[in-house]
Amino acid sequence: MKNASGESLKKLVAVVGPTGVGKTETGLFLAERFSGEIVNFDSVQVYKYLDIGTAKPSAFERSRVPHHLIDFLEPDEPFNAARFVELADQVIDEITARGHLPILVGGTGLYLKALLHGLFPVEVPEELRARLKERLEQEGLSLLYEELKKVDPEAAAKIHPHDGVRILRALEVYYATGRPFSALAREHAFASRRYLVLKVGLTLPREELYRRLEARVDRMLSEGLLEEVKELLARGYSPTLKPLQSIGYRHMIAYLQGKLSFEEAVRLMKRDTRHYAKRQLTWFRADPEIVWFQPNEKEQIAHKVQEFLV
Repeated sequence: MKNASGESLKKLVAVVGPTGVGKTETGLFLAERFSGEIVNFDSVQVYKYLDIGTAKPSAFERSRVPHHLIDFLEPDEPFNAARFVELADQVIDEITARGHLPILVGGTGLYLKALLHGLFPVEVPEELRARLKERLEQEGLSLLYEELKKVDPEAAAKIHPHDGVRILRALEVYYATGRPFSALAREHAFASRRYLVLKVGLTLPREELYRRLEARVDRMLSEGLLEEVKELLARGYSPTLKPLQSIGYRHMIAYLQGKLSFEEAVRLMKRDTRHYAKRQLTWFRADPEIVWFQPNEKEQIAHKVQEFLV
């Protein structure tokens, strides 16, 4: 298959699925089996110093095979799907030039979709962008989210109330075009193909996945998640930064600010982790191209990858 320029599409493997299901281990297995290099598409693992709460691959795991787009941004640097696509395209070109297989591993479905199919372009006047940012500072994110629910309920239903970047983007598109972001996205339909990809989905029975997630939260706490958050705040990073509003970080910050007891912070962290995994599964289950496996079916996964590469 070729792109619009007549060039053959590069082959990629993407390992997808909910948080805690075992994507890191499977990605490493495939990279070692097929001379691959891993490209991260987790939107929080891109940030430095956020290690424990993001379940970032360990230094040993990263020494086994090359990893890209991980642990390279300051927590206060902006990052979005468009920037991810720009950097991922460069990295994928470099990996394939070395004769290696790019293996994308992560759980941020929008990033993967944007990379594989492109984003639809919308010109947003700088004046509009500045006005919305000013409103964010004056009125707060919750009011803007409520506004989005009125003008584009479909988009709002897919965006977390704490995700300021995506809330602002959806409002920017609406006020710049007069049409809901969700309607434009549906028309674009992500129909173009930028790469040939095998999507390997990992899943577990819900009860088993939830047990693993609860155990993982306990492990993060025992490994020093609270101390990691204290260190981030001591470095001067604002607790309102987007990565520090992600699961685990916002819960520990609420505890440190005296808004929650430690027990309640842990309970909510476990609950929100389960809810996040459920949302990820809903997103990925809607993609008919994903081939699903249990995480322990590694030889079956390897066989499927081998077929894809032939």
